[in-house]
Amino acid sequence: MPARALLALAFLATGSFAAQADEAPLAHRIVRVTLDGATDKGTSGRLLLFAAPAATAREAAKDGKVEEVDTNPFQPKAVSVAAREVTWLAPGQSVDLDTDGEAFPTGFSSLPPGDYLVQAVLDVGHDYNYSGRHGGDLISEVTPVKLAAGGSLPVLKLTRSVPAKDPWQLPPTVPQAVRDALPEARQHAHAEVLQSAALTAFAGRPLSIRAWVVTPPGYDPNGSTRYPTVFVTHGFGGGFDRYAGTIAGLWSAMSDKTMPPMIWVLLDESGPTGTHEFADSVNNGPWGQALTTEYIPWLEGRYKMDAKVGGRFLNGHSSGGWATLWLQTRYPKVFGGTWSTSPDPSDFHNFTGIDLYAANANAYKKADGTAYPLIRDKGQVIATFDTFAHLERVLGAYGGQLASFEWVFSPRGKDGRPEPMFNRDTGAIDPAVVAYWHDHYDIAQRLRTHWPELKPDLDGKIHLYVGTADTFYLDGSAKLLKDTLDGLHAKSDIRFLPGKTHFDLYVEGEDRNALLKKIAWEMYGVARPGQGKAP
Repeated sequence: MPARALLALAFLATGSFAAQADEAPLAHRIVRVTLDGATDKGTSGRLLLFAAPAATAREAAKDGKVEEVDTNPFQPKAVSVAAREVTWLAPGQSVDLDTDGEAFPTGFSSLPPGDYLVQAVLDVGHDYNYSGRHGGDLISEVTPVKLAAGGSLPVLKLTRSVPAKDPWQLPPTVPQAVRDALPEARQHAHAEVLQSAALTAFAGRPLSIRAWVVTPPGYDPNGSTRYPTVFVTHGFGGGFDRYAGTIAGLWSAMSDKTMPPMIWVLLDESGPTGTHEFADSVNNGPWGQALTTEYIPWLEGRYKMDAKVGGRFLNGHSSGGWATLWLQTRYPKVFGGTWSTSPDPSDFHNFTGIDLYAANANAYKKADGTAYPLIRDKGQVIATFDTFAHLERVLGAYGGQLASFEWVFSPRGKDGRPEPMFNRDTGAIDPAVVAYWHDHYDIAQRLRTHWPELKPDLDGKIHLYVGTADTFYLDGSAKLLKDTLDGLHAKSDIRFLPGKTHFDLYVEGEDRNALLKKIAWEMYGVARPGQGKAP
C-alpha cells in the first residue's frame, strides 16, 4: 500500500469540494500552459493541474507559505486535479488543458467560487502515480486565482524543473541519533547491481536487480566469519534511492548491539508499473526466478553470507510484506523464514474488505449499496475504493497502486497491458481475471492446494505482524490467512497488534524500530541458536 500515505495529514480536516447546483450547463474551464524556461529542449509527458482552496492550503502550510499544491491520499478530495497527455511540447509552445475532461473529483467548472491556489506539473516520466513529482518534472509557480461563475484560469508557465533528490538526505522526522549515524553507515552500504539474463530476455532490453548491502560492524571481507542475511524489500512508493534512513537505522542498531550482527540486503522492487513484488509475472517478468537463481547466488559469492536456507531471511512491510510472504511460500527451499508486516491481501476473499470471489462482486459498492472503504484513520473512513481508483486514473495509466496489482496478478491482454481486475467506471469485478488471480497469486489458496508438498520446507517459517487498526484494512486478509494455516495444522506465528495502524506498527515509545529489532533477534535465534539474545 502507498508509502506516499506517510505524508502528513495536511488536509485531514478539510472537506471535499462541493459541486455547484446550477441548472444551466457550465462552460468548460480551459487553462493554457506554456513551456517557459523549465527546459530548453522539447519534451512530453502527462500534464497535471492541481487546485486547492487558498485558505485551507495556507492554513496547513508551514508559516502559511504554500510551496506546492498536490494531492494527498489521506484526503483525496481536498485537492482537485485535471490532466491530459502531451505528446510534444517545445520551448515557448503552449497546450490547452480542459479541466472538465479528465478530472477528479469533478470538473473545475463545478468548483464553488472563491480563492484558490493552482499549480501545473508536467510528469515527464509518467510515474506520478508512484513517486509523485521528482527530478526532471517541470512545474509552474504556485499561482493564486479567484474563481467566479463563468471565470477562466490564467496562463500557467512551466518555469522550473524539479531538482534531483539527494538519496542521502533524510527527512526532518528522522531522530538525531540515526541522523548522526548516517555518515559512518554510508561507508558500510554497498550498491550491488546485476543485469539479469532472465529479465533481459523477457523484456528484450537490459534489466537489472539492484540492492544496498549493509554489512555489520567488524565485517571483514577477507575473514572467515559468515553472517545470517536478511533480504528486505520496501512498500509501495519506495525505491533504491529511498533507503538512507533504513541504512542509518540498521547500522546504528547493530553498532549499539540492539540488533545482532547480520548482513542486510535492501532490495528495490520498484519499476515503471509500480512494485513488481518479486513475483514471476506474465506482465512484469520473472522477478522471483531472477532473484533466487541469479542475484542471491551472485551476492553470496561476493559477501560472507551464510549461503544456506537457515541463514536467509525475509522482511518487508505493506507491498513488501506481500512480496516477502510470496517469496517464502513460493521458494520455501531457498529461505529460512519470513517476517512479513502488514502485507497486502494474502487471501482474495478479503481484498481490503472486498470478497473478489463473490457472485456479481463489485469493487466500489457492497451488496447493500454502501461504498467499500479503503483508508481509515482513528476509526474514521477517509477514502473509499472508488475514490482512490478514480484519482489514480486521472493521475496516469502507470504506477498506481491498484494498477500495480494488475501488472503483477493479471493475465496479459491483447493490447499488451494486463487485464483489468475491475471496471474503473462501474466497479464491476471481472470473474475471469479474478479466476486467474486465484490460481496464480492467492497465497492462502496456494497453501490450501499445495500444503502436503510445501509442509516439509515451509512449516514454521511464516511470521506475520499486522495492526488491528491497519490503515488499509489489511488485518482482515491476515485473519483469513491465519484461519487457513490453523486449518492445515501448520506451525505459524501470526500476531495482531492491538490498535496499531499501518504506520506505527514498528513503534514502541520513542523507538521507531522496536519491532524490527525484535524481528532481527528472532531471525538470529534461528540462524545462531543460543548465541545471542535481545538486550
